[in-house]
Amino acid sequence: LKRRMKNIRLSSQRVYETGRTLQKMARELEGLFIPAHVFTPFKSLYGRGVQKSLAEVLDPEKIDAIELGLSSDTHMADNVKELHRYTYLTNSDSHSLLKIGREYQKIKLKDVNFQEFAFSLRGQGGRGIVANYGMDPRLGKYYRTVCQSCFRPAPFEAQHCPVCHSPRIVNGVYDRIQQLKSERTERPKRPPYIYQVPLEYIPGLGKKTRERLLLKFGTEMNVIHHASYEQLLGVVSEKIAASIIAMRNGKVAIDAGGGGKYGRVIE
Repeated sequence: LKRRMKNIRLSSQRVYETGRTLQKMARELEGLFIPAHVFTPFKSLYGRGVQKSLAEVLDPEKIDAIELGLSSDTHMADNVKELHRYTYLTNSDSHSLLKIGREYQKIKLKDVNFQEFAFSLRGQGGRGIVANYGMDPRLGKYYRTVCQSCFRPAPFEAQHCPVCHSPRIVNGVYDRIQQLKSERTERPKRPPYIYQVPLEYIPGLGKKTRERLLLKFGTEMNVIHHASYEQLLGVVSEKIAASIIAMRNGKVAIDAGGGGKYGRVIE
């Protein structure tokens, strides 16, 4: 691919090649082809790549799974009927240490290797995705359509902001999915989608407190999903412990993100 890329050693580089050609190359090399962050604006499959259907640019038979991105979840994606046939992945990108693992999935395998992973995407021999763990989509940077100048909500596909009149409108994932939404059909059975709010989003929980929690419980996943209220009280205040439990139970208020700005938990 080096003749089709400016720098083959950097991640997230644009490849000057058709999607179908890349799919063919992946198959020839016995690889997997998984479109990622498929609804986000600018460069994604549904955000910019197609008008209505992925078949406009890709061979539907050569897609091994779909990665949903921060601003969508299983329920939202299943509004698009053509995605019902695919396994969903929830994979965080690796911008920084704090961001790694903020979305992931639990997978049932017989061994830890590439072939087993491929089998799991196809649901072969009892393998498969057991659960998806992802941020509440409202915390994503592109959940709603927003003016990127004043960050006020804007109508989907508006030419100018109704408040400041800026042309810098960024279409949101929620609104794009509503545009792509199929007529109501029976949805496929999916693994549970378990919402999580990274510790950095919890108001009042700073760096030192997070470090104490990690020292005590090992991983952020243990803090978010497993540590009891009583165990948390051994490390943090009652207010922070209550916030973590409320977050775990889906009882936090969220100001939705958009326009490249993350959503936030409201105190």
